Amino acid sequence: MGTATQRRTRASVDKFAARRQALAESALVVIAEQGFANTGLRDISARTDVSTGILHYYFESKDDLIAQAIWQYKSECARRYDPILETATSADEMIARFGVEISATLRDEAELHRLWYDLRNQAMFEGGFRETILAIDELLTDMVWAVVERHAELRGTAPTIDRATAYALFDGLFLNCLIAYLRGDVDAIDAIRVRAGNLLAASA
Repeated sequence: MGTATQRRTRASVDKFAARRQALAESALVVIAEQGFANTGLRDISARTDVSTGILHYYFESKDDLIAQAIWQYKSECARRYDPILETATSADEMIARFGVEISATLRDEAELHRLWYDLRNQAMFEGGFRETILAIDELLTDMVWAVVERHAELRGTAPTIDRATAYALFDGLFLNCLIAYLRGDVDAIDAIRVRAGNLLAASA
């Protein structure tokens, strides 16, 4: 295959991938609003002004579209705390900033987080996007562990919990506050800030 042909092939692949990403991003909002079980490709088509034919061209199935959409969103979430890890100069500063950031994402992206938990539960029954959910869980576990390790380093100690336990604790806390917030408890925003900070402080 000649160089020019290789470049054209690469460009075609890049355009296809970029279009998939854009379509998945648009679809994510619809799926988050209506939930996995209540959203089909026709619903996404109607809300995004993209024909079902186009969706079928770029995605093998609804599961394929959902896997792409949730991967894009949650892999971005997994990098949310990187600036804090890189710039915090004390354990107390890190706790404060971590609490602010986690409360902001609960407040601003509650529907998207609800979709994540919906899909994670569905993955116990649906095989179509299970591997993506497992991969995202690994990313999020790494994210939480990086926060715990960095906090311990700033504290000059070692973590008092292991990697899997850290994820289970923070994930459970976040889910609990998310449920409260979605039920109308606005105090859940402040609760996650305080409780996440306390949990991080107790982790080292």
